[in-house]
Amino acid sequence: GVADRKEVFTTNFGRGGSMEVQPSNLFWAMDNWMYSTVNTFRIRWTPNGVIREATGPSSSQWGATQDDRGKVWFQHGASGLPGYFQFPVHYGNFAPPDQFEPDLEIVWGAPILVGDVQAGIPGTRLPDGSVIYATAAAGNAIYRGDRLPQDLVGDYLHGETVARSVRRLRPVTSEGLTQLRNVHPRSEFIRSLDPLFRPVGISNAPDGTLYIADMYRGVIEGAPWAKRGTYLWEKIKQYQLNAVLGHGRVWRLTHESMTPDRTQPRMLAQTPAQLVAHLSHPNGWWRDTAQQLLVLKQDRSVVPALQKLVRTPTSGLARLHGLWTLEGLGSLDAALARGLLKDADAGMRVQAIRASESLYKAGETSFAADWRSVAETDPETDVVIQAMLTLYHLKVPGTTELVASVGKSRTARGIEWVAGRILDPPAAPGSRGPMLTEDERRAVERGATAYAESCFACHGENGRGSPMPGGAGLRGPALAGSVRVTGHRDYVIRTLLHGLTGPLDGRTYGEVMPPLGASSDAWIADVASYIRNSFGNSASVVTEADVARVRGAAAGRTALWTAEELASTLPQPLIPDATWRARASHNPGAAAGAFDFTRWSSGTPQQPGMWFEIEAPHPVTLTEVQFESQVIPGGEGGAPATTAPRGYVVEVSADGKTWSEPVAQGRGGGRTTTIPFAPVRAKFVRLTQTAAGEGASPWTMERLRLYEAPGAAAGASK
Repeated sequence: GVADRKEVFTTNFGRGGSMEVQPSNLFWAMDNWMYSTVNTFRIRWTPNGVIREATGPSSSQWGATQDDRGKVWFQHGASGLPGYFQFPVHYGNFAPPDQFEPDLEIVWGAPILVGDVQAGIPGTRLPDGSVIYATAAAGNAIYRGDRLPQDLVGDYLHGETVARSVRRLRPVTSEGLTQLRNVHPRSEFIRSLDPLFRPVGISNAPDGTLYIADMYRGVIEGAPWAKRGTYLWEKIKQYQLNAVLGHGRVWRLTHESMTPDRTQPRMLAQTPAQLVAHLSHPNGWWRDTAQQLLVLKQDRSVVPALQKLVRTPTSGLARLHGLWTLEGLGSLDAALARGLLKDADAGMRVQAIRASESLYKAGETSFAADWRSVAETDPETDVVIQAMLTLYHLKVPGTTELVASVGKSRTARGIEWVAGRILDPPAAPGSRGPMLTEDERRAVERGATAYAESCFACHGENGRGSPMPGGAGLRGPALAGSVRVTGHRDYVIRTLLHGLTGPLDGRTYGEVMPPLGASSDAWIADVASYIRNSFGNSASVVTEADVARVRGAAAGRTALWTAEELASTLPQPLIPDATWRARASHNPGAAAGAFDFTRWSSGTPQQPGMWFEIEAPHPVTLTEVQFESQVIPGGEGGAPATTAPRGYVVEVSADGKTWSEPVAQGRGGGRTTTIPFAPVRAKFVRLTQTAAGEGASPWTMERLRLYEAPGAAAGASK
């Protein structure tokens, strides 16, 4: 069809880059929020515009769906396993280590004999050529229809496009925690011998069945992972898989004992009262769609009917939709919600806690006492867990003490697990605290969010690399403690912009690093800053200007870097030794401290004309000066202050007497000041402070380094 009009719905939602790191699968859930893959936030339509709220990481790339209770389930891609699903994602990450049954990552596709597996022979089941480990999961659905066997209802299905199969996993919940198990051990729900079968999407259908979107093509891997020279590219050529593109089909999954419901939805033409009737439909697709339309219409004439529906114990799942429709209409009153906290149905009590969160945010803070009472007295594990999560999410005072008490008094494993994570969350791989300015800290925080959205699958939540299924090496190299990551910033920038392939120090990895150059300079800078200042790393923050400079220098590049080629492009640090000399206009006796952690300080407030001079033992081709300056923590909640030069010019000289025109000028900022300039041959470098300012701090420098241009002949001692 063709849209009657186009309107801006929301902005600042997606981003560029390879498809694997772009948000997708925007999904309207029962709680009236919309969720997507990759993003660590959710959005919501309201009559006054679209709002957003932060969530925990969803560990997802290719799929979002919900169960009959409105919990959103996400689908990861590269890991081949579902993403986050234990509890609603806006509460954070509460994934226990045994949420998948043992060996669930092993898939059992049909023997297609092609072997087009990115991991190569180690990832291929011989002699049949099928993939061993899940690697390309896509599309997900929990069956909620009424025209397939009851045994399928509630099961989680997703495609595995390299295995040419559809997996069927069963959620088994015990003591408040869910584990996924393969319904068909050593087999799959659907297996195809057709090498072009690529199930990329699964949906509940209006007719009560399931629809399976089959991309039906030879190549399913993204271009960065299937470039010429790779194992996968050779397989593509061998079987001419790149000749079959541009096709696709949709399968309807039916059962011989039932026929699809041929009733055509006409909801756009129906009245709100008619839509309320659909909330009781046995097919989840009808219930979901009716609720969405009721919320969008904002017609409150149906409020009495919805309240009656919610209060009717025999209404089943319709009660949940009625409750959330009231919430979406802004018509959920405190008395109704509070009464539902004592409902006979534990599932309804859980939903009442969740729905009353919006009332608490709107000023009904008395619900905090109700939630505390539920956490302490409700007999059902799921209800107690929900109360703890809500109290924790909304930062209700006294939550820590209550959770500690409940965690000790209740023996259910889920309560103990959630309480433990609330009281002692995993240590966030953070920054160096007071060593960063406020702007730098915000950049690192934004980078942490981007990392959780796009990078953790290969490099791990702790930056130590994610293991390949079966323990056969790592998907990507460790970032923690990497001298490449903490070395010259251009290494990380170039890697993010153009990708990286091949071995590192003789070690190969299961995935290549894809180019992310379609992302903005700000996004690249934030991610680079985060990984250089997390996982125990400590290095300079990367700026948008840094990224723009590198991007411009490599404009037109399309090939992935190799480690050797990339190393050859980097400026090389010149390490000062006893043959180096340092002079200064102020506090000259301490000038040599600028080369190490001893630190040089001007000793007096900055003023125009202050200078600092470095003499190398012999001429070198220079391209950069870098140094760190002390960051002074702000008092009484004030922002930290830097002691970097407020303004500077850089001049060079061959003899220390005749000085060049400035090769660079600017102002220092943050903890690290980096000054790049066009390559120039020199033996002496002088920095002159140029800016005046009332209340200026002293000028300090430590760990000062000069950088030699790439490819220049060795000059100074290294």
